[in-house]
Amino acid sequence: MTPKQVERVKKKIINVKAALAADKKYWGGYYHDGRGQRYIPPQLYISIEDFSGGLRYFNWFHKNFSDDMCYPDFLYEWTIVLFKTNKLKDAERKAFELFCSDKDLFIKITENKNLNNLDKDFEGSYINELKNKESLSDFKAWLDKLNSTEKFIRICNKFVEIKKRLLTEEDEETEEYLEKQLVQLSNEL
Repeated sequence: MTPKQVERVKKKIINVKAALAADKKYWGGYYHDGRGQRYIPPQLYISIEDFSGGLRYFNWFHKNFSDDMCYPDFLYEWTIVLFKTNKLKDAERKAFELFCSDKDLFIKITENKNLNNLDKDFEGSYINELKNKESLSDFKAWLDKLNSTEKFIRICNKFVEIKKRLLTEEDEETEEYLEKQLVQLSNEL
């Protein structure tokens, strides 16, 4: 990226942040963000490889949108930023959160050998571009290593098993117990 392109990206980040601040002011101290602008900055920070700026943004995001479930793409970006800022334990938890959010996407990103073929939509997607970006090769190697550890595989399999049980469970107490187990899984990493 040329210096001029980097400056344009930085200006976009400033504009999005200003729009979010105006949104908060308009709604009387609360964010409404019906246009989903809060999801734009991470992609911009990653494009200019400003991972510390991305981390500051994610800290702000978590503080202001702590109940937001987040899109899988956003969780993937968050995992990248955590890894690139050397927050490896947090990156592991966020990778697991990505798996929980969209197991199929996680499998495509990590090129799990159990997947027969990638769909055409994924081949041209932004996530696929990130996955193949040369400057993120260290992240990809880390994620592949994480995805092959016995501990991560065990926790992911346990997540899938609990989700399957929840689909058919009719007893409220058992259902509540299983939900608590799901919450505890990320603490096992």
